[in-house]
Amino acid sequence: MLEHLAYILFSGFLIGVFISAPMGPIGMLVIQRTLSKGRMAALYTGVGAALSDLLYCLLSGLGLSLVTDFIESNKFILQIVGSAVLILYGIYLFRNNPSRAIPHSPEMPTNYWRDFVTGFLFTFSNPLILFFIIGLFARFNFMDANYVYYHYMAGYLAIMAGALTWWFLITYFVDKVRGRFNMRTLWLINRVIAGVLIGMALIGTVHAIRNLVP
Repeated sequence: MLEHLAYILFSGFLIGVFISAPMGPIGMLVIQRTLSKGRMAALYTGVGAALSDLLYCLLSGLGLSLVTDFIESNKFILQIVGSAVLILYGIYLFRNNPSRAIPHSPEMPTNYWRDFVTGFLFTFSNPLILFFIIGLFARFNFMDANYVYYHYMAGYLAIMAGALTWWFLITYFVDKVRGRFNMRTLWLINRVIAGVLIGMALIGTVHAIRNLVP
């Protein structure tokens, strides 16, 4: 049981980081606010985004929990499918130009509640993230028949912790290097994240195939 708890904490934390890390519209908004309004405004925006991601994770988990028996009997096939989703997303991320995602709406005076709400709504307005979350859940075998309620409670808390850690680190980094921050930095971040996702997906695919082949 402790082994299961340690694994779901670790995998949940990574899922939270990977959901938050790609430099899409919300990532660009957080960076823009770090540079224009200060780190706290950006951090509140990230907290709103993390809460939205957690809600989508709960929705994904609820849907997947209804087909737990199917998942358990086909978990290696689902891991391959999930890994394929991550590979495709990683390729998209690798080729994506983050500068196109910069929000062009004018900034208003600092209001942390408004920053939180806009971060939540920016993220919640993209339901396609469900496919990414399902791919991550499948890759990390997050929905396991051996887990009980407290495993999932710990796992979802770890997802939130991973997302918050990412936003804490990215706002800290941007704030510290604000004088040297440019689009090339965002491009490199996206490519590094894409490479990590593709690498993990390939490892997951090999592992799943080995378990499928007698």
